[in-house]
Amino acid sequence: MTFDPASYVFSQPTAPTAIRASTVLPAHRENVELRTADGHRLVGELALPESGEIKATLITLHPLPTHGGFMDSHVYRKASYRLPALAGIAVLRFNTRGTSSPRGTSQGSFEEGIGERLDVEAAVRFAVERGLPNRWLVGWSFGTELALMYGATEPVASEIEGAILLSPPLHRATDVDLKEWAASGRPLKVLVPEHDDYLQPVAAAERFSLVPHADVVGVDGAKHLWVGEKYAGRVLNEIVAEVLPGGSSALPEEWAGPVATAHT
Repeated sequence: MTFDPASYVFSQPTAPTAIRASTVLPAHRENVELRTADGHRLVGELALPESGEIKATLITLHPLPTHGGFMDSHVYRKASYRLPALAGIAVLRFNTRGTSSPRGTSQGSFEEGIGERLDVEAAVRFAVERGLPNRWLVGWSFGTELALMYGATEPVASEIEGAILLSPPLHRATDVDLKEWAASGRPLKVLVPEHDDYLQPVAAAERFSLVPHADVVGVDGAKHLWVGEKYAGRVLNEIVAEVLPGGSSALPEEWAGPVATAHT
């Protein structure tokens, strides 16, 4: 059965609620479908602020589906739970071709990052057609490869502001892709865990030196999967600071309005 984000049950606590991993804050959430140029239907969810201005849009690209990555990978799930309410940011999550989650299964099959170019294009096109502003790619692990390979060239490049990379392995993305990002001049924020399994901060700084304007940030104590509220919270703060420069230095850790609890 496809998960319906309207099924969250919100209640008003008598005191402010500490925001934890399963805390869901109010947003307008809807199941969406993306259509690729080669005819596949991709399933996803769009979370929008309940009211007020949409200040930015995150188009999220998930970790490797053959190793458990999907649209509900925990950092992206927490982004959709929190950022519409806390920062006025829209969060688009979707399963790339052949990937399954509680939302459903996207058509097609895993294509090692090649056919997924059309998935990235479909997601960006959807955000443009919905009129979502200040669009940023956010890639995690395998998703960083997609962002690097396809974000700096058309038809995507002119429709996004830049990209934020979480735990880039740089397995599929090449120096050619990095040079295209350098030539594009678009912002590139790179968050690299100190104890990453694939690319650690010193090596990352060397590889990304091909993009002189890239902001490479090593995160002490973190691992590839950003497990733990401390590290997930750090990622969300870094994302917000990049897409909304000049805003608050840190997201609130409590919420005084209605809340729901996610059951995973």
